[in-house]
Amino acid sequence: ISDLAAHLAGQLVAVNPAYDAAFAGFGPAEVVGKPKERYQWARNQLEMTAIACRRLGLTEAAAFSGGFAWPYVYPWPQRAPGLIDRAFEELAKLWKPILDVFDREGVNCCFEIMAGEDLHDGVTFEKFFELTGNHPRCNMLYDPSHLIMQGIDYLGYIDNYHEYIKMFHVKDAEVNPTAKSGYYGGFQNWLQRPGRTRSLGDGQVDFKGIFSKMAEYEYDGWAVVEWECVLKHPEDGAREGADFVNNHIIRVTDKTFDDFAGSSADLKALNLMLGLNPLDAE
Repeated sequence: ISDLAAHLAGQLVAVNPAYDAAFAGFGPAEVVGKPKERYQWARNQLEMTAIACRRLGLTEAAAFSGGFAWPYVYPWPQRAPGLIDRAFEELAKLWKPILDVFDREGVNCCFEIMAGEDLHDGVTFEKFFELTGNHPRCNMLYDPSHLIMQGIDYLGYIDNYHEYIKMFHVKDAEVNPTAKSGYYGGFQNWLQRPGRTRSLGDGQVDFKGIFSKMAEYEYDGWAVVEWECVLKHPEDGAREGADFVNNHIIRVTDKTFDDFAGSSADLKALNLMLGLNPLDAE
């Protein structure tokens, strides 16, 4: 077992009323439409996930953040002053005691950054992280498919947030805007929309670049194949995906490629190389 995931419980930590019906199947029927009871159920599920991770010897768990603000992601009509700040204040308040349990159990809570969640990009993660008091167990699950479909620089994202990236979903995607539809997708299904997830190697994500960045920053977690594809059969996607990941993992070198040409040098030798005479300095 590489890790545990509690995405649906995380989704139910904070639910805008617009999604009461859509998320009804994520938890027991008796908490549907009851924010306090639903939160307590979700909180308990997440805390049990942290405990289970500790017992299994795992140090990371995945979750969605949930949230209140996603219906207002596009500002029309313009958002009421303070609306987003209020949403994030409450989101952080609800997550803080959960994160404290994760800390007690020695487990990182890794939020999958994606559209549909209040934590859907770097800016929103930073806002939430600050409001939790820079909680040490507040971390990220990196999935480039969610970033490329938002037009985010997913390689530069690793440069910015590598210290918080504790989990990695290896998932491909493509974005092919047309004269009729773009990032919003025109309410089309996954097959027709310009942005869609693909099996590994069939999309546009630069995984050589990603694995190079992960090696550069010494990421030591798992690279988990997450199959989501509108075309390929899941068994084929999983089989090919396992080989794809194995072929991209970089075994970091323990030496510099030009070490053979190096030589030790004392101060006298260094001065000679630079054309310096210590006596001149006196």
